[in-house]
Amino acid sequence: MSEGFVELTVNGAPQALWAQESATLLQVLREILGLTGTKNGCETGHCGACTVWIDDVPRLACLTPVGSVAGSRITTVEGLGAWWEESHPSSHYHPVQTAFVEFGAVQCGFCTPGMLMAAAALLRDEPLPTEQEILERLAGHLCRCTGYEQIVRAIRQAALTEVKEL
Repeated sequence: MSEGFVELTVNGAPQALWAQESATLLQVLREILGLTGTKNGCETGHCGACTVWIDDVPRLACLTPVGSVAGSRITTVEGLGAWWEESHPSSHYHPVQTAFVEFGAVQCGFCTPGMLMAAAALLRDEPLPTEQEILERLAGHLCRCTGYEQIVRAIRQAALTEVKEL
């Protein structure tokens, strides 16, 4: 295993890190950068709790070697509001963050960061998704508390909110 500098942009801030190239992005985010919003649920890519955006594409940080994303833009749940605020200066929170709270889609909160990142990417790609499209996009995200009903309702409300702001 080799180690060395890895340069990334994380939530808009340039980072130069000394890390094992085989370390996962999840390990780097949580253990080196202290960004603990991205959760370590399974380390096998089955739960979706570690979803982040790599160059605006949702990916599982637990399966991504940090060396493979050198030079990339990483957005975590901590940066989602700032990402939204760039184009919507009146709101620090992405509509899906607000809707999750309003609709009780946050229970224990463990799956929430990954769900938020997946939902925000869905709304970016498909401004008015159907319930089926929402369920398909969330297929790799496990939630043991809500039964998904509140999550789907929150995403649908966030879509309506986002479309009104456009």
